[in-house]
Amino acid sequence: MSISFGSDPVADEVATVLRQLAVGSWDNDESPLVDLKEEAGRRDRAGTVLPGEPQNDRAAEQVAAEAACMANTPGGGALILGAADDGELIGTSLDTEWLRHRVYELTDRTLTIDVRSAEVVDTRLLVITAPQAIEPIRWRGRINWRVDDHCVEVDPATWHARRMIRTNFDWSGQPSRVSATRAREASVEIARSFLQSSGEAHAVDLAGQSTPELLRRLNVVTGDGYLTNAGVLAFVGRGDPALDYIRREVSGGDSRQRVHKGNRGLLEELQEVITHISASNATRHLPKGIAVGQVRDLPELAVREAVVNGVAHREWGLAQPTTVEHIGRTLRVTSPGGFFGGVNSSNIITHPSQSRNRALTELLSAVRVAEREGIGVDRMVREMLRPGYRAPEITEIEGPLVRVSLVGDAADVAWIEWLESISPTETAVDINALLLLRHLVDEGWVDIATASPILQLNRAETGGAIRRLSSATIGGVPALKLVPGVPDDGPEAWSLASYARNALRQRDAAARTARTWPSRARIARSYSRGRGRISTTELGGLVGASPTNVGGVLKNLEKDGFLRPSRPNRRGPGFYYLFDGDNPDQGQ
Repeated sequence: MSISFGSDPVADEVATVLRQLAVGSWDNDESPLVDLKEEAGRRDRAGTVLPGEPQNDRAAEQVAAEAACMANTPGGGALILGAADDGELIGTSLDTEWLRHRVYELTDRTLTIDVRSAEVVDTRLLVITAPQAIEPIRWRGRINWRVDDHCVEVDPATWHARRMIRTNFDWSGQPSRVSATRAREASVEIARSFLQSSGEAHAVDLAGQSTPELLRRLNVVTGDGYLTNAGVLAFVGRGDPALDYIRREVSGGDSRQRVHKGNRGLLEELQEVITHISASNATRHLPKGIAVGQVRDLPELAVREAVVNGVAHREWGLAQPTTVEHIGRTLRVTSPGGFFGGVNSSNIITHPSQSRNRALTELLSAVRVAEREGIGVDRMVREMLRPGYRAPEITEIEGPLVRVSLVGDAADVAWIEWLESISPTETAVDINALLLLRHLVDEGWVDIATASPILQLNRAETGGAIRRLSSATIGGVPALKLVPGVPDDGPEAWSLASYARNALRQRDAAARTARTWPSRARIARSYSRGRGRISTTELGGLVGASPTNVGGVLKNLEKDGFLRPSRPNRRGPGFYYLFDGDNPDQGQ
């Protein structure tokens, strides 16, 4: 089924140029939207065309320069590679995935292009589409954009001024050529189901409206009765599957379940995928008395956020589906397109929500596929940390693609009980407190410089988060303590108080949890690496031991070349060791 989304001037112009090339009517009249380029490096000095190769770095640089220029131009543009300016068909053998990723690398990981093959008169060409950039793409330090059919340099102020005029452009909110009457009944009924399941009075009322009124109030119908592109995706579908779900019991095992069916609305695909995940996501009942009661192998809110984000924020200009791999107790969601709008792995928890597809994101929230305000990455992290799982891993990988990995396991009963024993009770649902406690248990200490990238907050905000946690108590005793022996002019450092650490150890023993606590040597290495120094007083405070009982640990690290003494005689008040480098052979 061919779905006609809203008009795309670049795609329309590409189709026109390809038709002209096919019938030999190209008249060398290139437009501001489309350019023809012969692949660089394909001719020798005599002008003879050389055989093509799957990888050609000269050609990749050529494409990167041209695509950056087009991306900087309002509306973007396309490059047809393999055809000379006069319309002669040379062809190209470049590998599409290699070229896409190489251009991404050459533009300092700022430009994601779409690359597809096109056969014209038995000649393979590449159609390379560069979407309009959110921030200027620099090529060799310069910002270029198209003026008529040429690339010219532009200053940043002019570029940003032009962008402000178009800043509200959102493809998913544009009108399509699809009548609202084509909305699939199955998709509409699923929207009603999501709305009713929320239990909210307004949502339940919306679910009871007629289909035309429902679509209108969801803001997916234009004044002349056409669906927006977001409405087409949600209620009609794009033809090709938007999701590809695979369930395996173990990595490399046979596929047990598969959801990969097109020609239906995105809401239908989402519901089926979420239903399959839920059916294979076992519920673990916790011992009587634990307030949480029961947990899933993978928290449902975290699962839904990962899957919904994988379709809401992806690049819909790329044909491949969002893949959802459910392997054992691990869920991996991979979506086309890199990070967007300044978001990256180091700020994704705290960065304001950004989406390529605002109208689609708002629609998914409106039908309660996601919560009204959006579940948010921060809540996905929180939901994974509460039962003792690791925080989600969210990375940008070659493609570019964004991958979210949720790794579940048997619930950590001791951890859950320990969190519930902390006062105030809000501590157990505070994402900053959870991230700090996880780090303290794993590493044995924390300071503002170390915690800042973990919490993805600035130093002032990080200091506030640590101070709030330091006021929390377990059994009436403060959960954290300041590390002793820190120089008066040095930054403060904290560790778990002995009572808090012992409380978790006792719960581990009762629950038969085999928790791996950091050894004294590991804590000493981590602390000295992070702070540049360590003394027996500091290490004793970190591990809850007398300073006289930890001197041997530091002497061994000196022998291994990890530490060096602050004074040759290794004695006297104020003596400490300096960090002297990592030894990869040092044991844990």
